[in-house]
Amino acid sequence: MTARHIAGAAGPPDGAYDADVVILALDRAEETAAAICSALAQIGVSRHVFIVDQGSRPENLSRFASVVRDRADATLVALDRNHGVAGGRNRGTALGHGRIIFGLDNDAEFADATTLAHAVAALDQDGSLAAIGCRIKHYARDADDLSSWGYPAKLLARAGESFETVTFVGAGHAIRRAAWDGYDETLFFCWEELDFCLRAIERGWRVRYRGDIVVRHRVSREQRVIWSDIRWFHFVRNRLYIARKWSTPWPALLSRVGFYLIRGARNGLPVQTVRAIVAGLGSRVTPRRFSPAARCYCRANDSAHRSNWMVTLWHVCHDHLDVTEAKRSCSSSGRIAGLSTK
Repeated sequence: MTARHIAGAAGPPDGAYDADVVILALDRAEETAAAICSALAQIGVSRHVFIVDQGSRPENLSRFASVVRDRADATLVALDRNHGVAGGRNRGTALGHGRIIFGLDNDAEFADATTLAHAVAALDQDGSLAAIGCRIKHYARDADDLSSWGYPAKLLARAGESFETVTFVGAGHAIRRAAWDGYDETLFFCWEELDFCLRAIERGWRVRYRGDIVVRHRVSREQRVIWSDIRWFHFVRNRLYIARKWSTPWPALLSRVGFYLIRGARNGLPVQTVRAIVAGLGSRVTPRRFSPAARCYCRANDSAHRSNWMVTLWHVCHDHLDVTEAKRSCSSSGRIAGLSTK
């Protein structure tokens, strides 16, 4: 599949440069244009901005083209169809050769003009890091975006600090290209970051959350993927797929299945839950196993911060997904704009 060039430079500079910023686009004209401008405003670092469109309406694609027209530091391409988060970011990343890859959601912006430079410096200062996750705050107020907190709940009190982790949140993150081996496109949308990080950890890399490097998230109403449509399906299916991929023992896997069945029933999503479980358990996978070192890393930096199974079961039985609010605020089309909305 060849990306069709729409506007901006034909490609990145020939020589070495610091970072590629990859932004996936699918409509959301105002938010996406603001995200692009935020990336173009970054200073203190050499960078190229790639906007990868996955099916925007013609008028919105023209809007994006007007933002990067005649610029040598940005490229807008259009794909033949929506390849999801995993496929879109794979294709966008392949267009550049910067030593750092920064993924920015199209409804997010850098907190200030030096955010990208700080992210690059964080990876430069520690050669063992494969990736860093940024702190995700609400765009309009100085508060954490709890919908984008992808770490153990016990660590939320440390949101302004830095700690080792086993994943990052897709809304704002930086990856060392030397550690990059692509997202698993089977996942399409949801949990692709976790799967990448687990592979990196198995290869001896580390992942770190940086609460001092901030991305502001608009949490756009348009094109959000709703729990009652395909978001819950992908959430469950993909997590089970990853569990099987990493040879989770059957007792633990069946416990997770039970949790999802209870939670799906509690929130009025029994059909989607069963479909997702069948798909997750029936997907073809090539099983992998963690080395003792990787297992120890994951235990110390994730499992140790999580509750035991009885506490988890209690929360699964009593916590409700906010389906009503999701239906009010999300498009019922279920189109995925390339966002990691977990």
